[in-house]
Amino acid sequence: MRRSVLLSMLVALAILAGCAGGKKAEMVNANAAVESEIPRDSLKAKFVLTLTEKNGKTQNLDAVLFSVPGKRYRMELTGPMGVGVASMLWTEQGWVMTFPTEKLYMKGNGYMVGLLADNSLPLVHIHQVADIFDGRVLPEGFEIEEEKDQVTYAREKGGKRFSFERKDSVVTWLSRTGRDGKPETLQFLEYRAFEGVKTPSRIVFQRDGRNYLEINIKKVTRNKPFSLGVWRLNVPRSFSPVDG
Repeated sequence: MRRSVLLSMLVALAILAGCAGGKKAEMVNANAAVESEIPRDSLKAKFVLTLTEKNGKTQNLDAVLFSVPGKRYRMELTGPMGVGVASMLWTEQGWVMTFPTEKLYMKGNGYMVGLLADNSLPLVHIHQVADIFDGRVLPEGFEIEEEKDQVTYAREKGGKRFSFERKDSVVTWLSRTGRDGKPETLQFLEYRAFEGVKTPSRIVFQRDGRNYLEINIKKVTRNKPFSLGVWRLNVPRSFSPVDG
């Protein structure tokens, strides 16, 4: 499987508990709780992912995120000529990712996005990444430990430390240490008002000082219901599980 495809799904967002075996058709269905519900806090974002490989080569993917914050997410990535590259459905009951061009899939549980067996890839908190599209760039419920030279040092609810800088009332970057001890930084740039919510339209992901992913938000809409098909993701019998 191509590393660039996996990295694109890491941002938008899922492996913590490993992958399931077998090739039976699987379906993740979030409809039981939402068939009669019109989400009042729904969000749809269209954006472009730019992936940067170690050799400097870049790849652009069109993306769309359907989000009911904190409850469920669906993301679709497409490449040139509108070819589907990857799909993800995350719910509180579990998540599934499919890679149609590779005929692969992943399944698991938890809110962290990343390959548990590969320390070279960052683990990303799916709620925190999805919140960026709604203008919330800092972890919910964090506690400030120290403020020094315009930098704030803080701790997440789970205990993980991070730091950030705020200029002119907006957060410009957030940094934390990755699981292998290397620094991981998000830069929040070019703030715009999307339906009245101030949001960074350009987000750059860096690891150990190197850019590996960039998000450019094009459009955000809120408070509109999604079709029930958004919350279904089928895994064909011909797909194989990703080893991880």
